[in-house]
Amino acid sequence: MTDEVKLPNRGTVTAVRGSVVDVRFEGRLPLISSVLHAGASGQIVIEVMTQVDAKHVRGIALTPTQGVCRGMPVEDTGMPLRAPVGKNIISRMFDVFGRAIDRQPDPAGVEWRSIHRAPPPLSERSTRSEVFETGIKAIDVSVPLERGGKAGLFGGAGVGKTVLLTEMIHNMIGHRQGVSIFCGIGERCREGEELYRDMKAAGVLKDMVMVFGQMNEPPGSRFRVGQTALTMAEYFRDDEHRDVLLLIDNIFRFIQAGMEVSGLMGQMPSQLGYQPTMSTELSALEERIANTAAGAITSIQAVYVPADDLTDPAAVHVFSHLSASIVLSRKRASEGLYPAIDLLQSSSKMATPGIVGNRHYAVAQQIRRTLAQYEDLKDVIAMLGLEQLSPEDRKAVARARRLERFLTQPFFATEQFTGIKGKLVSLGDSLDGCERILADEFKDYPESALYMIGAIGEARQRNATPERLSATAHES
Repeated sequence: MTDEVKLPNRGTVTAVRGSVVDVRFEGRLPLISSVLHAGASGQIVIEVMTQVDAKHVRGIALTPTQGVCRGMPVEDTGMPLRAPVGKNIISRMFDVFGRAIDRQPDPAGVEWRSIHRAPPPLSERSTRSEVFETGIKAIDVSVPLERGGKAGLFGGAGVGKTVLLTEMIHNMIGHRQGVSIFCGIGERCREGEELYRDMKAAGVLKDMVMVFGQMNEPPGSRFRVGQTALTMAEYFRDDEHRDVLLLIDNIFRFIQAGMEVSGLMGQMPSQLGYQPTMSTELSALEERIANTAAGAITSIQAVYVPADDLTDPAAVHVFSHLSASIVLSRKRASEGLYPAIDLLQSSSKMATPGIVGNRHYAVAQQIRRTLAQYEDLKDVIAMLGLEQLSPEDRKAVARARRLERFLTQPFFATEQFTGIKGKLVSLGDSLDGCERILADEFKDYPESALYMIGAIGEARQRNATPERLSATAHES
């Protein structure tokens, strides 16, 4: 019996429909999630999804299926998809199979672990709430992130999700002695190549691991690349006891890949064509991102919002897993207010007096009230003009407009495009600037003096004297 188990388990392809491959086995059936190899050199990789009957399994191809035909021999590896873990994977770029794609040899001295792992049990999770500083004013003041939590970057195409993620990598490497793992799900190859080059030039690649499942790859590959990156993150958290920053761009592509796999497997679609198992599949990924006694995986996820509709089922399901939601606005982006964060739609569970402190909470609430008041008055201003507002309302509008400009920030990630040197701003400086603007200390300064600066002191340096500023303001 033992000798029989050791013999290769071989089957034959009986049907091919796009990425779906049916295989017949005369002996034992492969287990669910087992990896099968087809083709002369085993270059075609298939993951078993269902056992159709006593002789047949149905799998999804993780590689292109060109050249696959009926009767082709298939070999069962008897193992699930695995990812490399260890110290030697740092500063490298991998695909879903753990193969190096940075034109360097595969790393030596690594351990291979299954990508299908259970989340840490509740008894091992940490319950302490701690703020995770990013150095980005708008986020640290209004939408503080949680160490070991999950934050979502919501926005349509072209509003700056990838740029904001790249900036966070730049800022985090210097802040904490942790590891950053960038997971590109359905990314453009251009973005991956640019990110790798930029990280190398910035000198932060030595603390990073990059995992990519490109846009042109089959849905099965894009569907599993998130689990590959998570397996690497769990190694650094559990074995090396280090803090991990896991950046996922884009979690919507994971849901989209699941939708394609589900459709190919013949499952009945649910609302708006999404797979009926979307909630379960997303939870299986998200619940592994957790804060334990050993260390924390802090995750920041870009979420593409179809047609800018935040009620889309994909956006709604992702929302339920997050401790902070950063919503990017196309309108703010069109006005040049970068990062284009809509502070009224964004929210964070950390923004409570018990966690951030009374001063920070009071400033954040006052900013929210001021911006909400300005939003309410925009229709009146558009129809009747600013002059028709009461003096108090005019002051509120002036405060809100100065706050909006102060909360813009030059990024390190965009230096080559803008020519403006990037700025990292501490939470203390951000709060100080907001408090002084709310106290009308800068009411005589033109709005442009507060645009794209770091700490509030730069507004004074940009314009030599208040008298000159006042004259400029009256002229404009």
